[in-house]
Amino acid sequence: MSSAFLWVKAFHIVFVASWFAGLFYLPRIFVNLAMVPSDSHAERERLLLMARKLFRFGTILMVPAVVLGLLLWLYYGIGRGPGSGWMHAKLALVLGVVAYHFYCRTLMLAFEQMANRRSHRWFRVFNEVTVLLFIAIVLLVVVKPF
Repeated sequence: MSSAFLWVKAFHIVFVASWFAGLFYLPRIFVNLAMVPSDSHAERERLLLMARKLFRFGTILMVPAVVLGLLLWLYYGIGRGPGSGWMHAKLALVLGVVAYHFYCRTLMLAFEQMANRRSHRWFRVFNEVTVLLFIAIVLLVVVKPF
């Protein structure tokens, strides 16, 4: 293994973990936003500011995570060849994570426009989706079951 490969792999892991940290917390802010009383403007604005900043930061982290992952796959050949079915499943899940990321933006915009119709309970369940995606991706990468 080349030194460059190990650097790319290490930074891919760092950016993925950092991106997921944002995805673990952003829906938690939505839980709190859904519980804010309609007359509590200062609290609502503070939470929206936090959500906007976290979404922006998460987007910045997502880009190198995806680019480095593509580099590992397309240039270094990780997950190519026989026995690489796990990579196809992982790529599908990564596309799901990217879709989840941008769906969070849609949900944030609904809060900004006072158009949210979902309960804090719904957001609590929605918050767990990233945990399940993260577990599935890590298992596929480490175990390579197929």
